[in-house]
Amino acid sequence: MRFRSGKFIPLMLTTTMLITSLLTGCQTTSSSAALSTGTTTAAKVALVDPGYSDRDLAGTWDAEAATKISLNGSSMAVSGSGATASGGTLTITAAGVYVLSGTLTHGQIVVDAADSDKVQLVLDGVSITCPDSAPVYVKQADKVFLTLAGGSKNTVTDGAAYTIPDGEDEPNAAIFSKSDLTINGAGALTVTANYNNGIASKDDLVITDGTITVTAVNDGLRGRDSVAIHDGAFVINAAQGDGIQSNNDEDTEKGWVSIDGGTFDITSGNDGIQAETVLQITDGEVTTKTGGGSANASTDSKGNERPGRGGWDNQTAPAAAEDSADSSDSTASAKGVKAGTAVYVTGGNINIDSSDDSVHSSGDVIISAGTVTLASGDDGIHADSSLVVDGGAIDISQSYEGLEGTNITVNGGNIHITAKDDGINAAGGNDGSAPGGRPGENNDTVENGSDGDSTFIRITGGYVVVNANGDGIDANGSLYVDGGMVLVNGPTNNGNGSLDYDGVAEITGGTIVAAGSSGMAQNFSDSSSQNSLLVAYSSGQKAGTLVTLLDESGKTILSFAPAKDYQSIVISTLKLEQGKTYTLYSGGNAGGKNTDGLYTDGSYSAGTEVVSVTLSGAATSISDTGAQITTMGGPGRGGPKGGPMPAHNQGIGGS
Repeated sequence: MRFRSGKFIPLMLTTTMLITSLLTGCQTTSSSAALSTGTTTAAKVALVDPGYSDRDLAGTWDAEAATKISLNGSSMAVSGSGATASGGTLTITAAGVYVLSGTLTHGQIVVDAADSDKVQLVLDGVSITCPDSAPVYVKQADKVFLTLAGGSKNTVTDGAAYTIPDGEDEPNAAIFSKSDLTINGAGALTVTANYNNGIASKDDLVITDGTITVTAVNDGLRGRDSVAIHDGAFVINAAQGDGIQSNNDEDTEKGWVSIDGGTFDITSGNDGIQAETVLQITDGEVTTKTGGGSANASTDSKGNERPGRGGWDNQTAPAAAEDSADSSDSTASAKGVKAGTAVYVTGGNINIDSSDDSVHSSGDVIISAGTVTLASGDDGIHADSSLVVDGGAIDISQSYEGLEGTNITVNGGNIHITAKDDGINAAGGNDGSAPGGRPGENNDTVENGSDGDSTFIRITGGYVVVNANGDGIDANGSLYVDGGMVLVNGPTNNGNGSLDYDGVAEITGGTIVAAGSSGMAQNFSDSSSQNSLLVAYSSGQKAGTLVTLLDESGKTILSFAPAKDYQSIVISTLKLEQGKTYTLYSGGNAGGKNTDGLYTDGSYSAGTEVVSVTLSGAATSISDTGAQITTMGGPGRGGPKGGPMPAHNQGIGGS
């Protein structure tokens, strides 16, 4: 890829797989080649370097050499060279610095210079209104710097209808540039775009400072080739479009968005931030609400699922304003952040309330740092290809499915998931948004778990808490746990299981406790190197009823209070040894620290003994009577064999 500065920033991602499909550049599609699940390596991902120049960042100008323009109602006065005024139109034809002040009630600022000229417009307390075209219109220049003078307040307002020559569709924004556009300086800018877009560049749009408020009928900020934001304070209301968009779908080196600082309050009818290729967030405070928010999910007024379950396309999308021919997105969506190739989060604080997916990539999603807080009417985080979490804090308070991708790797981070269906899902799902399931958006070739090498979930570290109505962890392939702490609450119905896999489920390290229904309960595979225990209860257990496993000496192995009703429990930890006897208790009191229902560093006052068991293999599965039961070691269909009756006969919720 050719970056603006000719450089890239390597992001080191320590994964426990050879990620052959992760991007090394910005391409429009992401390969979904088979991924090895047994090789440990470090993958380099090339982040876009926005290449902010010194002049981009400075926001200063040479006042003595500047041409000064005084706006006076419907006329203007020019002091200096390079600009001429005719009626209500100011035309700038040469490189230089132009300082504007005053009010223009019916007019336009036009830059029409040589394509090698750099022009700086300094707004020092202006109010510009043009009822029939773009108030600020850059027809030609090499680059334009729109500088907001420190302490100044500036407004730009257009009308609801433009007068445009036949056969043309531009300009289409209140501030419109056919050339590279940089906005800098410490002043304030308020843009009211009654016709279409707020601020748009046909090339690169760079913003490095300023207090910017945009209210637009369609998109708030648009840079066709790229959008790079270094700092500033933004309030964006894009009623029928995207908050921020880069939409070049003809050049694979372009169409990217980089958020590297600033504060954002985005309300949009469609996507909050959309990139045709890569969308990266390295810093900043991003708050966005899209499509009316998660309350506008695919459920009816009574909370009943609509057809398609969670697919935002089943709703009536806002009718977007007629846009220019360069629009890349013919299908409306209301995702929080959306990219065609990859979403990278390496820092910042992100808060999304979306009616559609909160974080969506038609390629990969990689999160290595930052705080991500999501409430989604569909998926919390969705990747058509690989979804990798290396670090950061992720809190998904509402979703249809929490994490979804063709393959999912969790190497670190603190993750909390609440889901109406599956908590973590690899290449499957019932909402129509699974890889291979949403027309026109999914590019991978794996169909809902048909390729076990490509479809898997691997957890090597981190802290993961799942509260799911569907499967807690659903691999639709194979499941690997090599480390970390995993707590699963749910499901309560027998059509799903706390663990669900079609291939193998191998655990080699870490701690996992999964409480859920018994009808589809699965234990880990016998090929695991770490031991695990599954106990299926004869009757349902109430939410909050303590589950405690003690060793032969009475020492607590694990004590957990599930957040939901349950009828089976899976426990695996390095402390479990074959040939040793363990006793499972129900109820009682646990001391120490309680974190998400897991008690640590405290004593246990015994409740009711449920069962004692001597581990004889890597995966031990018994009923609460001590009888051995057989759980499905492959596809999770049918529940325990030789164990308790399905829960709809035992009072824990039917299938």
